[in-house]
Amino acid sequence: MSLEAITSVTTAEQEAKNAVAAAQAQARQLLADAQAAGEASLEAAREKAESELEVLRARAQEKSKADTEALNRRLEEERNALRRKAGAKLDAAAALIVERIVKD
Repeated sequence: MSLEAITSVTTAEQEAKNAVAAAQAQARQLLADAQAAGEASLEAAREKAESELEVLRARAQEKSKADTEALNRRLEEERNALRRKAGAKLDAAAALIVERIVKD
């Protein structure tokens, strides 16, 4: 083989090695970029989920508080109604007792 052919083959081999190295470097960079983008996307999704969870917790607490207050009001009304009924029966019982004592 002539010197020119050997030089040409050596140059082509070196260019091929350089192209492979450049392609590998580019592939590593693309992989790193994709991984960074994926991590950023996961972090954004996590932050969004935490924010939504905080809103849902606040709504649940507000609903729980409102439900508790409504239940307390209803129970207070029922208690008052029972007291009124008991008071009326107490008056009737007292009147009956007095009537029986006076008759005897």
